Amino acid sequence: MTIEIKNLTKIYNTQKALDNVSLSASQGEIVGLLGPNGAGKSTMMKIITCFIPPTSGEVKVCGFDIFDNPMEVRSSIGYLPEQNPLYLDLYVRESLEFIAGLHHLKGAAKKQRVEQMVELVGLTKEVNKKIGALSKGYRQRVGLAQAMIHDPKVLILDEPTTGLDPNQLVEIRQIIRQMGKEKTVLLSTHIMQEVEAVCSRAIIINNGQLVADDSIQHLSEGGSLEKTFRKITMGN
Repeated sequence: MTIEIKNLTKIYNTQKALDNVSLSASQGEIVGLLGPNGAGKSTMMKIITCFIPPTSGEVKVCGFDIFDNPMEVRSSIGYLPEQNPLYLDLYVRESLEFIAGLHHLKGAAKKQRVEQMVELVGLTKEVNKKIGALSKGYRQRVGLAQAMIHDPKVLILDEPTTGLDPNQLVEIRQIIRQMGKEKTVLLSTHIMQEVEAVCSRAIIINNGQLVADDSIQHLSEGGSLEKTFRKITMGN
């Protein structure tokens, strides 16, 4: 398993954002973390990526513990947060070269990796533009390229398609599916159709608790995925 979570709990003052959650994910899986806003999805992702500590529980990424080996965990992960952090005054190629340098890529290896990412995410025509001049869809591509630049084994994508137009949505989904062939992808969303379109498995979270965890095929049989999600979003 590339991601292993056991009895994960996070409490903010008196609010329990995550309540004894356990799950795992393997290489080659695109796992959709589905739930309404405030369900605990982003909190879980921030814990996995070592941005915040849990109140209790265990998390391992590629065999590394988030407490004992945080730098190894970070090196194993490519993370695209919901608010895509980009330097808008940098050119696309310049930005990717900068991020590659932070991951200790140098010389010909850095140049080759940047070109690979530009081609993979479809930035060839935009590579000499400033990021600030790009549409939101192309900014998301830059964010994905930055998350992938060091060839991580795990991708953590928090609401990666929010606000995209239909054409951008289709293209970003295709990129994520391609990435998921070789890596473990954990993708959060509050849109059920997003999980059905991209993921091989769905994990539903509500009020910090695990509600369902199964393959998309099995959950979609008889409309059970839609029924479960509708039930928690409507509060019934």
